[in-house]
Amino acid sequence: MKKISSLLILVALLNCIYTQEAKKELTLEDAVMGYYKGLYPKNMYGLSWTDNNQLYIRENNNINIYSNFSPNKKKTISIIKDIIKPSSVFKICRVAAKYNEIHYIPEIVKILQDLGYNVICNLMAISKVLKNEIEDLNTTGKNNFHLPNLFFFQPKKIWIIHSDCIEALYLNDVYVEEDWNNINSFELKSYPKNHLVPKLNESLNKQEYLEKISTIKKHINRGDIYELNYCFEWFSNNAQVDTLHIYKKLNMISKSPMSAFFKNNNLHLMCSSPERYLRKENNKLISQPIKGTSRRGFDVESDLNLKRNLKSNPKERSENIMIVDLVRNDMSRFSKPGSVKVKELCKVYPFKQVHQMISTIESELEDNLKVSSIINGTFPMGSMTGAPKVEAMKIIDKLEISKRGLYSGAVGFIDSNKNFDFNVVIRSLIYDEKSKYLSFHVGSAITSKSNPEEEYNECLLKGRAMILSLH
Repeated sequence: MKKISSLLILVALLNCIYTQEAKKELTLEDAVMGYYKGLYPKNMYGLSWTDNNQLYIRENNNINIYSNFSPNKKKTISIIKDIIKPSSVFKICRVAAKYNEIHYIPEIVKILQDLGYNVICNLMAISKVLKNEIEDLNTTGKNNFHLPNLFFFQPKKIWIIHSDCIEALYLNDVYVEEDWNNINSFELKSYPKNHLVPKLNESLNKQEYLEKISTIKKHINRGDIYELNYCFEWFSNNAQVDTLHIYKKLNMISKSPMSAFFKNNNLHLMCSSPERYLRKENNKLISQPIKGTSRRGFDVESDLNLKRNLKSNPKERSENIMIVDLVRNDMSRFSKPGSVKVKELCKVYPFKQVHQMISTIESELEDNLKVSSIINGTFPMGSMTGAPKVEAMKIIDKLEISKRGLYSGAVGFIDSNKNFDFNVVIRSLIYDEKSKYLSFHVGSAITSKSNPEEEYNECLLKGRAMILSLH
């Protein structure tokens, strides 16, 4: 067993700051003061920013508030250098910031490390609404989940199950044996707990959907865009569900490689995503956008025919290739010149419910490139927006009824070597335990060759696994 220093888990949320151990929503002052005793060590500085231009600095049990503090990069770093001095008392600095600090938090962390501090960075995550801060955009759709755009947390305990062993990574390894015994004595119930099959509603009926696609095709025909990913929501009010039961069933139905189950306070994410957003392995960056979907066959022969038809379908291939070109362009902004390569183009992979057309793009990164620079240069992923990306997002914001929120965001991790792996949050259910609101989105890429009826049927195909998991 070994300890870890700074493995960060990245998940995608929207508006407030939470701590993983919290039993209630925390204010920013709570967060910087280390409200829950024992959650953070003593002799620690804490830095946090608020939306009303205030900087909170905690020094042990004292908190100083700097008002009229503009979240400006140069001013931020200057003030921190003036305030935070090396000391025999303070050995740790915890940095917490809302999403408007994403672009230079790594620089703040580097300054603190240079001063000799161990740094705990407690925020980040990616929701689709983060796009509004990367680009000059405004989402006007209905917001059913009031969540942070970005959410980082540092786990105290991690269990990694390998094919031949189990690895435990703890901040304090005195609890490893106790937890191991608890895990082995835990009896997992095979039946759902307090689960009622919810009644689902569509945010758009079929005719309304077809009218939206007609509007999108008008944009395409007059040259505003050449591809757009349009999504709509299925939802249930007053749902009473067992989210672990749903996730287990969803994962059994789909068996997707980028699946995830996440619970934070009232929020539950049950994700069965087949799609990778980005993976970083040392200096290699990998993106694997999915564009092109077909159902599975009822027997071997029909399944092979469907797979071949998908691979040769000119409409599906054009969807995929347009997004590959967009991803190549995004990655070339920060990769070494000439290093962006398409390793696989339009390869069809079988999953339990569907065939998917996936391309793989790789590049070589410059040394010491910041994680935030990579996210800023590629998010939101082209497979969930369209091309050109910014114009497609503007049209999406006008036409989609509800905010995507966590849907089409990303969930993943960043390790202490700055390697990371993020999925694309698709084929996922989201549940608010407090409001009893349950939701999932489905969508497809619209091009000039799209048949609206077929696009609607593709959305139903993608939603099938989520609907089955609720029963």
